[in-house]
Amino acid sequence: MKKTLLLSRKWYVLALVLSFHFLSGQNKVLDVAVAGMNHDHIHVLLNQYRQHRVNIVGIAEPDKQLIRRLQKDYQLPDSLFYDNVAGMLNKVHPDAVLAYNPIAGHVDVAEACLPLKIPLMVEKPLAVNNKQARRIARLSEANNTPVFTNYETTWYGSNQVLKTLLHEQGFGPVKKMIARDGHQGPEEIGCSAEFLSWLTDPVSNGAGALTDFGCYGANLMTWLMDGERPVAVTAVTRQLKPHIYPDVDDDATIIVEYGNGATGIIQASWNWPYSIKDLQVYGPKTSLHAVNGETLVRYEEMPKGREIPVKGDYFKDQVSFLEAALAGKKLPENHLSSLENNLIVVEILEAAKASALRGERIEL
Repeated sequence: MKKTLLLSRKWYVLALVLSFHFLSGQNKVLDVAVAGMNHDHIHVLLNQYRQHRVNIVGIAEPDKQLIRRLQKDYQLPDSLFYDNVAGMLNKVHPDAVLAYNPIAGHVDVAEACLPLKIPLMVEKPLAVNNKQARRIARLSEANNTPVFTNYETTWYGSNQVLKTLLHEQGFGPVKKMIARDGHQGPEEIGCSAEFLSWLTDPVSNGAGALTDFGCYGANLMTWLMDGERPVAVTAVTRQLKPHIYPDVDDDATIIVEYGNGATGIIQASWNWPYSIKDLQVYGPKTSLHAVNGETLVRYEEMPKGREIPVKGDYFKDQVSFLEAALAGKKLPENHLSSLENNLIVVEILEAAKASALRGERIEL
């Protein structure tokens, strides 16, 4: 009897300890709300929800047909849905809002979230133009509330290790960067009708492939250059498939010049023979090539490359990043999701559009 009583007390104490850890938030899953569902990257978040890595407390989406389809696929209860962001935030109090709506609508989500001091993460890029980007930045500063931008390539171990190697003794200053991003085309790879309706619209998306994939290279190059603004941008855009994409470019080449002589070449296209997110960085005597998220190769002469192990303490996805950022973890300056970086990204993209339209080099 005495032994049973001692065991009971032991389990009672253990239960109290576990309860304390749970209530203190050590094992808390983030509560997030969703602004829009017509960006196909929403499937990443919905899979994380299904895996119980994140808790969705509300979804603002007016398209009932889209709602029904995604409800069926991910078992989303009716109680989660609201017609608009403001109405949703009157009812729920998330740790953060994640925006999966057209790029031109990011500023509207910021207007709803930031005065309530709710952190915001938008899908890349931050905004369709400088005016909207600066409005978001002013809201963030005025309300002391962060805004982050989510790129797939932010969570690539190859890019993270590449950046650390740039500071190794012997690599030297960056001379040239080449980023290739894109795929066969959004319609060709089977993007949803809801996504295509604004992705191929020059107002809602800001451009075509130039916005959709040019932002990756601009984001990475701004990061590799430690937040330095370029001095000039030159771009050429083409419509190789006007019968499919009559209103926007489907191929863009952007040259970004820096004051120290470094050059970035961004090749963004909906005309690649396969999906590609590839980054090359050249120093005076060596180069680094992030072939994909898991593969990094170092060259000191061609064709003899040496594969570098992709290991390190970096965030694996946007959820682990938000968990750390919202818990107060100190983040590096000009990190890939930062507002500072992404204001420059929008500036590069806007200059690229102007350059392609006017056929001239644009000085910043």
